[in-house]
Amino acid sequence: MLKFWMAPGGLHVEPAEASDARELARIHALSFYRGWPSTEFESFLADRACLTYVACDARRRISGFALIRIAADESELLTIAVDPKWRGKGIGRALMDAVFADLMLSPARRMFLEVDEQNASAVRLYKALGFEAISKRKGYYPRPDGSAATALVMARDLG
Repeated sequence: MLKFWMAPGGLHVEPAEASDARELARIHALSFYRGWPSTEFESFLADRACLTYVACDARRRISGFALIRIAADESELLTIAVDPKWRGKGIGRALMDAVFADLMLSPARRMFLEVDEQNASAVRLYKALGFEAISKRKGYYPRPDGSAATALVMARDLG
């Protein structure tokens, strides 16, 4: 079955392919201080418990992605990243909308995520999508200056 969701800017969202690992690693490295290597993405893409979605154009040039893991009736957003030139255009929301639509066909009934509490745009998006902060993890994310950021743990019911 072909899965396909519309996204802004002439893009669409579809499931990732194994060959996307290198591009996902590139976008992740542009988005986070400690980007994950392509071998990590290869492992996630091969894991049946993980679902990865890419926002791309008709020529399959990827502008962003979301990676989730499902365990029993719970899911976790492991990471989401949008290429800097596509940020602020609704790509992150389109990816999350596709994730939620696809999860309706799964046993997952709740989603969790961690986000740097100082990442205002991400926190704002997650709150707009119905996530609520349920706890904090101090020192969770390393920063380039050697300090560590606090992560908000957020959760949302899936329906």
